[in-house]
Amino acid sequence: MDPKIRDLLSLQAVRERSQLVLQLAEKNLLNHYDYHPDRLDATVDYVTSLIQRDFGPDRYNEIPPHGRWQHFEVGGVPRIANLLNEQNERGFNHQERVRCLVDLFFVSVLLDAGAGDHWKFTEPGTGNVYTRSEGIAVASYYMFLNGDFSNPEGKFRDIVQGAALRDITVEALYKGFQIDDETNPLVGAAARVEILQKLGQSLLDNREIFGPDGRPGHLVGYMTRTGEETLDYVELWNALQTVLLPIWPSDRTKISGNPIGDAWPLSVLSKHESTPLQDGETATIQPFHKLTQWLAYSLKVPFERLLQKTWKNDHLGTGLPEYRNGGLFVDMGVLTLKPAALERGLKISGGELPCFGAGDDEIVEWRAMTVALLDLLHKRILESGKFGDVKLSLPQVLEAGSWKAGRELAAERRPKTKSSPILNSGDGTLF
Repeated sequence: MDPKIRDLLSLQAVRERSQLVLQLAEKNLLNHYDYHPDRLDATVDYVTSLIQRDFGPDRYNEIPPHGRWQHFEVGGVPRIANLLNEQNERGFNHQERVRCLVDLFFVSVLLDAGAGDHWKFTEPGTGNVYTRSEGIAVASYYMFLNGDFSNPEGKFRDIVQGAALRDITVEALYKGFQIDDETNPLVGAAARVEILQKLGQSLLDNREIFGPDGRPGHLVGYMTRTGEETLDYVELWNALQTVLLPIWPSDRTKISGNPIGDAWPLSVLSKHESTPLQDGETATIQPFHKLTQWLAYSLKVPFERLLQKTWKNDHLGTGLPEYRNGGLFVDMGVLTLKPAALERGLKISGGELPCFGAGDDEIVEWRAMTVALLDLLHKRILESGKFGDVKLSLPQVLEAGSWKAGRELAAERRPKTKSSPILNSGDGTLF
């Protein structure tokens, strides 16, 4: 692989290039946003107050890392615990139970790229209604239990197999997610199915990691094959990039014909004076790999909780550049659209909130700043000393702080839709 492409696929490139964008922001050189660092203190205070509200004064060590597990417990229902207890009764050992969770988390995360403002899921049996990420988690959980992701002739239904994903239909997702284009629409439903179909084939194509049946859960054996107690997050990352790169939409950015996933041209990078970016067509590419990072964060947790494994290099993971984290910095006034960008966004939306395409320069610049600002937010929170001896990790700050703050601000300021302050016309596979 070309070293330039390998670099763009790395976690280091996500952070390094976003920091370059922040440096430009500090010089007032962004193309589409004005940066107001004087609003950071208020943002830190707001996020800190939420963490203290929900985990203070002495439960900060209980904050889980940002991951999919918590979404399955929405409504106070311990769905994962129930699943694990059932598997225990069936005689599953810890390895197999982790394999099942990896199966579930894999498909659930890849289905979770923004549900839109109108979709909801009514849980069978309880009648409870869930929306957004939690709704997608619960809907995918029931599809998993129903065997929608496995071979119907297999011994167990609650697993995921490559061939079943490859052959899944739009109709199956519509049924499982209770989608109705008129009354209960889900953004990008067909695109999500295409992602699952491509994932199924890619799992089957990577037998050395996922076995002959292309089961995501075989990643457990691959990661623990040496018997070491400490696993390498970079190895997990590389495995995920290997299987996921072929599944993203074909109109994504390519370098010399090679797909590079969630990485996009960003014009402002051309303004940076002292960068290692003078390398032709990769010079102004900003990588994010948001869904892959969300999946990596989610998958590491079962290894820790059930197999007592630890990780090295997991500090390389970055904040997630999605609309809740990004919306936090816009709603708090840290970032404001420049007048020309605002005018263009409002013209596109025809409404009260600006809208851009998911690959538009305005969105890419916003996402790059979000990654950098989340690092700065994390640093400021650690320096605040408000959590005693507890040193919160970035994934913990994402979980209990920034992600939640972005959501609560959206609900407070836009109660009818609870939407982001900047909209994007994505296809359900990105943002």
